Amino acid sequence: MNNFEFKNPTKIIFGKDAIEKLENEIPKDAKVLLLYGGGSIKKNGIYEQVKKGLTNYDIVEFGGIPANPEYAVLVDALKVIKEEKVTYLLAVGGGSVIDGTKFLSSAAVYEGETPWDILSKNIRTEKGMPFGTVLTLPATGSEMNSGAVITRKETKEKLAMGGPGLFPEFSILDPQVITSIPKRQLANGLTDAFTHVLEQYLTYPNDAVLQDRFAEGILQTIIEVTPKILKDPTDYKAASNFMWSCTMALNGLIQKGVPTDWAIHAMGHELTAIFGIDHARTLAIVAPSHYKFNFETKKEKLAQYGERVWNLREGNTNDKAHAAIEKTVAFFHELGIDTKLSDYTKDYEGTAEKIAQRFTDRGWLGLGEHQSLSPEKVEEILKMSY
Repeated sequence: MNNFEFKNPTKIIFGKDAIEKLENEIPKDAKVLLLYGGGSIKKNGIYEQVKKGLTNYDIVEFGGIPANPEYAVLVDALKVIKEEKVTYLLAVGGGSVIDGTKFLSSAAVYEGETPWDILSKNIRTEKGMPFGTVLTLPATGSEMNSGAVITRKETKEKLAMGGPGLFPEFSILDPQVITSIPKRQLANGLTDAFTHVLEQYLTYPNDAVLQDRFAEGILQTIIEVTPKILKDPTDYKAASNFMWSCTMALNGLIQKGVPTDWAIHAMGHELTAIFGIDHARTLAIVAPSHYKFNFETKKEKLAQYGERVWNLREGNTNDKAHAAIEKTVAFFHELGIDTKLSDYTKDYEGTAEKIAQRFTDRGWLGLGEHQSLSPEKVEEILKMSY
């Protein structure tokens, strides 16, 4: 196991009716900006619960943060923060709203020329404006980590940011919220969380026995609850395990002491930026080709994954590793997730070359756990994903 340091300061408030505890978590003298997305929280009762918890606060609202948090929209929210002298941010939504709030937390205290610098120059945020979250869609794990991804429509870019100053102070997780989530978004959430674990697990053996078991446990749990969630989102036991699995998949714990990959995410973000494809679905497009292309360096962990998660017992290491990839593809298909770029757009020719050039321009010359995936190799992987 590799050396590591681990600190996660986010307080988790988990369970039925947990939103009732909101008023205990925000400083009493705070000027609060309430941030949310397209307005679904006003239809499912969450908005009323949050407003009740904020009864004694001075609040301003900003809605309309899109599914891929858009830079131009967030700049409008930043103006509100400055004009209204906001001192505390509250994100009520899924990963997109929370990611957008993290950008605002950083931008609100940034003193540089333009807030886009935070993303384009990869500026680490040591201390941002304090914020909390009320999670409405399990998927990204953003409610318990310090990373975010922001889209800029005018340049068709999707870039990451982060830093220790961007952990939420608290996150409220009530599994009951999933009862109103459309099946497509539930499938996306399950796929997103599943792939988050794979990115931290499917590398090479590193004698991090407990970390492997943590990762495998999350994967097995997601597989187990998936049919229950899709059949009946009101199943509270399944919803609880789904929500906590999504959080645990990307709160930093399972990546400590082990090599991680994240190349699938890097490629997937570009597909979202260019075509507007749902983030989770871009991961399902890229993952199978990524594992096939890098088969020789990943086959030991792929075989272990096949044995422990999918209960594959037949054949040698190569056989189990190949079968594990096919099991993964089948799982995505069971969720209703297509796994080829051509399933989403007919205008895919030239995409691989375009993304490879972007990586070259940014200096991303060695992705993956071995830093060996050059832009040329990225191009090959993406062509395999057509």
